[in-house]
Amino acid sequence: MSQTAAIPAERVTAAILVIGDEILSGRTQDTNTSYIARFLAALGIDLCEARVVPDIEKEIVDALNAMRARYTYVFTTGGIGPTHDDITFESVAAAFGVGCYHHPEAMAAMAARYKPGEFNDARKRMAYIPVGAELVQNSVSTAPGVHIGNVFVMAGVPVIMRAMMDAIEPRLKRGAVVHAATIQTTLPEGRLAEGLGAIQRDNKTVAIGSYPFYREGGNGVQLVARGRNPDEVEAAARQIEAMLRALGSEGTRVTV
Repeated sequence: MSQTAAIPAERVTAAILVIGDEILSGRTQDTNTSYIARFLAALGIDLCEARVVPDIEKEIVDALNAMRARYTYVFTTGGIGPTHDDITFESVAAAFGVGCYHHPEAMAAMAARYKPGEFNDARKRMAYIPVGAELVQNSVSTAPGVHIGNVFVMAGVPVIMRAMMDAIEPRLKRGAVVHAATIQTTLPEGRLAEGLGAIQRDNKTVAIGSYPFYREGGNGVQLVARGRNPDEVEAAARQIEAMLRALGSEGTRVTV
């Protein structure tokens, strides 16, 4: 019986645009990028770029237009609250050349959340979305994100952003998942460099990285083999382990 070669999955790429002066000032630590990267990796989506821009419309527009032209998806975080510096919706609209309007469904959902008289003009800004955008549901605090073109606009508050990622997951294309094997050793990088270079040359479809760590319990290096073919990743990992044994060290497989 003849076998048909598997057709490689389309490469699906992504970028993250983090919006907010508070990130650039150091007042707020960005934990969203790491979460989104891991979320996308599980779907086989390659995160290729992440940028941080201030709450300035031109900076947001220029960055967004550059990224959305280059990648399958762009995910933005931050700047969709009720205050004067929350300008992401308006900036996204400007990038797409459209206006904004008060979305009826978003307005109704938010009005139901507040006591009479509390749904003021500032809060209504959170329902003032780009024309042509679809809502991204927010199961935490109701105020929505949006999806327009290949751009997903989400909150900066981590718990809300994570709820929004769960909501948009069904809309995302899947790619081939990247597999990884991590081997830890106490040997210094300087003793590993030559051997790792040779292993990389032998395994052109596998990316091999070296990541030193410094801990109270001792220093060492994590050697990571990453690729889309699990058999090729495993073969490279075994070569790394063999190299370590030849250098007098038993490498340890670890889960990251």
